[in-house]
Amino acid sequence: MSETLLQIDLPALLIATMAAIICSLCGAFLLLRRQALMSDALSHVVLPGIVVGYLASGTLAALPMLLGALGACLLAVALMAVIRQVRIIEPGAIMGIVFTALFAFGVLLLEQKIGGRVHLDAHHALYGALELTYWPGIFTKGAWQSMPADMPLLFGVMIAVVALVALFYKELKLSTFDPLLAQGQGLRPSWIGGGLLALSAIGCVAAFQAVGSILVIALFICPAACARLLTSSLSGYLFCSAASAIAMAVIGYGLAATAPLWLGVPAALSAAGMIAVTGGLMVVMATFCARTK
Repeated sequence: MSETLLQIDLPALLIATMAAIICSLCGAFLLLRRQALMSDALSHVVLPGIVVGYLASGTLAALPMLLGALGACLLAVALMAVIRQVRIIEPGAIMGIVFTALFAFGVLLLEQKIGGRVHLDAHHALYGALELTYWPGIFTKGAWQSMPADMPLLFGVMIAVVALVALFYKELKLSTFDPLLAQGQGLRPSWIGGGLLALSAIGCVAAFQAVGSILVIALFICPAACARLLTSSLSGYLFCSAASAIAMAVIGYGLAATAPLWLGVPAALSAAGMIAVTGGLMVVMATFCARTK
């Protein structure tokens, strides 16, 4: 029994934790740059790209999904740039128009073109598929051959995000807090900001299929908000954001698995939904802790 639980719960926890680290590090800088809503936009606009990637390739492999989602993100940025030329419309409204329209288009494509042929549907687009994660050969010699398809992609993106944040830490810090000084020192803040958005888009795509749109948004914003309330230095802020995201994933998944047993309820809880709720509660607790300082 315990072996079966490890084959299901351990890989799900690993996927949730890797997604949490990716989204929290990207979201930390987006929050400081007052672009937190971009995580919401990105998590919505990747859906039509993922569907188009599947329709073009006929497979749920990572590469066509990634290329399709990145194409959708570029399309969204281009549409927002075009609409922004009409200066009457407020930028926040433009973002809402574009990502809502693209997400709705993705849902229509999903229901009409794919239907029930694969496990990719509107339900999984919103809530993810953590409960369906299964690693049957986790204790065998060739365990890597049977690992869930999302795990290698998430691991690679997590390493890339951590490495890039560490490598360009000074550039990100300077362009975030003082873009004029960064420009004076020969840096290009607009390019750095564009690179951050591209990295966030890649992270969003990597996490989207496994954890769903709702949890991606929560992982981008809640850990960064907690860290912002509790820390003042950038290095501590990034560490606290990643630590809060990991705690959010572990505690939330644990509650989703055990709370029905405590309450005597036969129905299971959504893992993605419970992790997102945990993130919201953590922000509330951090708010009270910050006020006592």
